[in-house]
Amino acid sequence: MTTDGLRNGTPAPVVRPASATDLPALQELARRTIDSRYRPFLGDESVEGFIGSGASDDHIESHFRQGHVHCMTAAGRIVGLAILEGPTIDLIMIDVDRQREGLGRVLLTEAEKMLFAEYDEIRLESFTSNHAAIAFYEACGWSVKGPLESAGPERVELVRHR
Repeated sequence: MTTDGLRNGTPAPVVRPASATDLPALQELARRTIDSRYRPFLGDESVEGFIGSGASDDHIESHFRQGHVHCMTAAGRIVGLAILEGPTIDLIMIDVDRQREGLGRVLLTEAEKMLFAEYDEIRLESFTSNHAAIAFYEACGWSVKGPLESAGPERVELVRHR
């Protein structure tokens, strides 16, 4: 599946189901992105524990085995990933080296299309302290539904309707 919409005029990225050969690159992308971007709102200890324990890799692999992982490629390289489970975007990430190029909006739009094919309302969660992500989702038409009660860092649920 291809889509248009990048700001820099480069060829459109492709979003497709992940294959077994993609798994190591997707896990590496997640580790690097979490390591680089999540520290300000989760803290060093939490990030290092999540990555160092293998929980990050396990999360990607377990969803891959269930057929929930999609990847985005551009110029032959994996630049993003999305985990879609039921009506939920469980995880969506753009490679830290490729952020601020419009790829996030493209990947989010493709994830929404896939989910809206089956559901009238879709959802995602974000950490309450991840203000940049929440602002991005709101700019893309998502609405904050409210806080979620759970152990660990505070999270908020966002929803979007078809």
